[in-house]
Amino acid sequence: MAESIEAPPWEQPSHPSIIQVHHRPGSYSSYATSLISLPAGALFTPIKNHFYITKRTWPSVESPCGRHIDLNSDLFYVNHSCAPTLEYDVSKMEVRVSRYRDLCVGDNLSFFYPSTEWAMVQPFVCFCNESECLGQVSGAGQMPKAKLKGYWLNRHIEEKLKMANAEEQIS
Repeated sequence: MAESIEAPPWEQPSHPSIIQVHHRPGSYSSYATSLISLPAGALFTPIKNHFYITKRTWPSVESPCGRHIDLNSDLFYVNHSCAPTLEYDVSKMEVRVSRYRDLCVGDNLSFFYPSTEWAMVQPFVCFCNESECLGQVSGAGQMPKAKLKGYWLNRHIEEKLKMANAEEQIS
């Protein structure tokens, strides 16, 4: 969930034609909504203006090869949901509308955090209130494998899950 930050380092708004940021006081209370409607699977936006950072932080997004990126844009305000509206495909550096639903004007923008994260700095209790809410959310490596079924996951997460399954079978 996006924490409120007083002065983002990027020029705001970074995506004025597609993202409306709603700033609220307090930690983890700001959020973003869509200004456009798009069909399931459509490109929402390329991931641009990001930069690589040396260590995992709570707002960073894990990319292939264990690297982490700071989104450096209003994508920072896209929160977690167990029924996400977006998919962050970090191998293609793009954000797509979820393959499972259309996106409408006014929808909360969200993605499934374990789809990019193997481990998280701050696991948390989810309050998305979706019928499929998982409750405790952590990186894909710490979640029961059965809970990840049915979710779109980035290739690097899928590969790590396969390696972890192979290691479990050897043990």
